[in-house]
Amino acid sequence: MPGRKTILSVILPALALAAPGFLIADKAAAQQTQSRLYEVTKSKKLRVCQYPLYYSISFRNPKTGQLEGIDADLAKELAKELEAELQIVETSFGTFIADLQANKCEIGMFGVGATLKRAQAVEFSKPYLVTNIYGVTRKDSKIKKWEDIDKKGITAAVSLGSYIETFMKGYLKNATVVPIAPPNTREAELVAGRVDIIMTDFPTAIKVTDEFDWATYLLPSEKLAITPYSYVVPQGDQIWLNYINLFVDTIKLDGRLMMYAKKHKLDPIVAP
Repeated sequence: MPGRKTILSVILPALALAAPGFLIADKAAAQQTQSRLYEVTKSKKLRVCQYPLYYSISFRNPKTGQLEGIDADLAKELAKELEAELQIVETSFGTFIADLQANKCEIGMFGVGATLKRAQAVEFSKPYLVTNIYGVTRKDSKIKKWEDIDKKGITAAVSLGSYIETFMKGYLKNATVVPIAPPNTREAELVAGRVDIIMTDFPTAIKVTDEFDWATYLLPSEKLAITPYSYVVPQGDQIWLNYINLFVDTIKLDGRLMMYAKKHKLDPIVAP
């Protein structure tokens, strides 16, 4: 978008001078003198935590070694707005909170479900995607409909540390929930026949069934665990969170969010 001013050039002064109650959330934030926003603009480096095994979100292409997906693209857009070099820090759903708290990255951008439990430890931006739970299995599987999942002898794979793991452990009464930790993946476990189904979200369901002709996805009769996906930052930095929220608002308004969502077939779940 030639000629378009970056968010940084327009809003950085405003973040410091904005009227109380508009960009500054409270008195403590108004008195804040240090922020990751200032550190990033000074160092010209933006460290983004991403999970490199997340289809359509931040998946490392084994052929090129490059991350692909909506958040791989939007991380580049954020770095561009900040006029900073993008540095990817690999993380996982089981470790991203500790990585943020240990200052390994300034932000997590990989389709993190904004849950109340996680909000006790980190801050979430405004949502940019909203999804619910799907099941992905083989076309020749004994699981033909959603009601076939919760039976004795059925094994359902989930990503370790994901909100889907927590939900499915409470939802399934008879089937066995199998948490999968990196470098292993749910998809590989399904291919190998070690699990009967993987419990996932829209991005992974669409990508797996798109790429593998043996795969099919199942939907529950009613949407389960509807969850907003947001960007995640450490607690206590209101100025940085304000900036990330403005970034989310801006990419919604100028069309970049929808453009990258369509590129990765995620447009049905873009947040309003």
